Amino acid sequence: MNGPKNTDFADRLSAAANAKKAQLERAARARSAAESPAAVERRSARDAVRVARDARIAERTATKLAIEAQQAAALAAAQATEATEAAAREAALKAEQEARDMEFAERAAREATMEEERQAARDARYAARKARKRKGR
Repeated sequence: MNGPKNTDFADRLSAAANAKKAQLERAARARSAAESPAAVERRSARDAVRVARDARIAERTATKLAIEAQQAAALAAAQATEATEAAAREAALKAEQEARDMEFAERAAREATMEEERQAARDARYAARKARKRKGR
């Protein structure tokens, strides 16, 4: 919109050639700036920072994995200890239950023996009473 309205073909060709030449000059300046020692130094500094950052990330990851491995080992040891303690508690409970069962069986046997003795004493009293009645008849 800013250009003149009546441009002929030669003017347009020269304008296009000038634009292409300016573009090539800008590209050449950019290329030379990219290949300059300062630019090369900046790129190498960025690469060094990137390598150092990657090394720190790898170190943190390795440390994290080591800590997780230690925690897993501690958890496994705790679970093994808990399993051992649970087995020991279960064995103690089983032994205690067996002792109670034995005590109950012994008590039942004593009570049965005492009941038999009482029954025998009662039978003896009845027999004695019956004998006295027969004798007194």
